Amino acid sequence: MTNYVTISIPEELYRRAEKWIKENGSFSSVDELIKFLIEEFIGGETEEVYTPEQEEEIKERLRRLGYL
Repeated sequence: MTNYVTISIPEELYRRAEKWIKENGSFSSVDELIKFLIEEFIGGETEEVYTPEQEEEIKERLRRLGYL
């Protein structure tokens, strides 16, 4: 079971993240975007193995962002 905590960010930053998500369609929520960014920034502290479906979803996101 994963426990969660709440973090605070400026409302303007939250609104910008919402707008970016709507324009890019890469994430379903600001929470998902923030989690992704933190995991990417911090790096390999937790090694996860992705299912084939998760890998395809990640590849699709990267394609939409223009990285693939």
